[in-house]
Amino acid sequence: MENITEFIRQLNGIVSGPILLPLLAGAGLFLTIGLRLTTLRRIPYAFRMLWDGRKKTDQTGDISPFNALMTAMSATVGTGNIAGVATAIFFGGPGALFWMWLVALLGMGTAFAEASLAVRFREKDALGNMIGGPMYYIRKGLGEKWKWLAFSFALFGMTAGFGIGNTVQSNSVADALNHSFGIHPVITGIVTAILVGLVLLGGIRRIGDVAGKLVPIMATAYIASGLVILGLYWQEIPSAIMTIVESAFTPVSAAGGFAGATVWGAIRFGIARGIFSNEAGMGSSPIAHATATTDSPARQGTIAMLGVFLDTIVICSMTGLVIVVTGAWQSGKNGAAMSAVAFESALPQFGQYVVSIGLVLFAFTTLIGWSFYSEKCTQYLFGVKAIKPFRLIWVLLIPVGTLPNIELGSLWLVADTLNALMAIPNLIGLFLLSPVVFKIARDYWKKVDATKKEEKFKKEAEPIQ
Repeated sequence: MENITEFIRQLNGIVSGPILLPLLAGAGLFLTIGLRLTTLRRIPYAFRMLWDGRKKTDQTGDISPFNALMTAMSATVGTGNIAGVATAIFFGGPGALFWMWLVALLGMGTAFAEASLAVRFREKDALGNMIGGPMYYIRKGLGEKWKWLAFSFALFGMTAGFGIGNTVQSNSVADALNHSFGIHPVITGIVTAILVGLVLLGGIRRIGDVAGKLVPIMATAYIASGLVILGLYWQEIPSAIMTIVESAFTPVSAAGGFAGATVWGAIRFGIARGIFSNEAGMGSSPIAHATATTDSPARQGTIAMLGVFLDTIVICSMTGLVIVVTGAWQSGKNGAAMSAVAFESALPQFGQYVVSIGLVLFAFTTLIGWSFYSEKCTQYLFGVKAIKPFRLIWVLLIPVGTLPNIELGSLWLVADTLNALMAIPNLIGLFLLSPVVFKIARDYWKKVDATKKEEKFKKEAEPIQ
């Protein structure tokens, strides 16, 4: 067993560092430039499209564009938004938050490309449901000779879900409820499995409905709590932002319980945690966006890029700013414990429950969202007959993550490795299909701009009453 763990650790050191991070950051930069910065310039337009996409239309698809985004965000908005941000600051200092912001802005280009391709190359399965994602746009967009690459993504995507999307999340839920309310972890595991099972019985439509209601509520509540704290510490905000920017480019000395950090540490941990928080480039979220009711790949891509913006620029920033303004980054705590110190110091007797309940809800929605991703990868490999057995196995494994003899460190190691292995085929596909992405975007924005000009001309031509 130790030999296997050591092999996985060595493999993780190869694929998660020297290979994956440059690929992810490079893809984001390449696609953002190739899209002529439209992912940054069109953010207001994207929010309008998101608002218009709340209702399901008679267009092809299974769930509304809004619910497709919420399904994707149910998987991306998770423990990384609370624990992951704190871990990045613990190892990289406050400057890590700056690099999280930068990689998120670049990741919006990647998210646009993934969702656009997912809608462009999606298809209907034997049950009449819309399916898509990297395995489909690699095979259909690049041809049969790249079928092995699509197979690789589906295989790693299927197995990765049982780690990062299942046992790791149920462990986080159990730990948070046990710490704050004294609930036995196994009880939490069983109840969580039942609740997730009830959602999965309804398939993507029920998942979309639940995500469409739960994700906005939990995100709004968490952001509101963070805003209250920032309101209490409003005088510290300018200096906190200065600290974040300065420590992104200069080493941070040890202070209090903080061990100090180099510039490379800020870059490394900021980029890594930012990428794994919003999942841009991982290939997971386009599986959800492929189910949206839309006739325009670029429109759904525009909505999809907001997932990265909301996850990192908004929610992760809230956690990071609270940690910096309260001084919790110097507490010596790591992960969720650091976030709990920050919220509790600002909101005594209440703050720790914000973090605990936030962890529970974020982890629960990740369990739901990732179940869909892994299910579609399983379906790609084995057909629709594998759906019901997959859902049963998924639910049964949820309590396993709450057992006391489970080694969480090993789970995270395996999960991170599989995530990296599923991202690499997707990124190769995105680079090779980038001309298709650029054409989709170019044609769409040309049409949008032409419509705007026509509407403006008609308005100016109207007679004055």
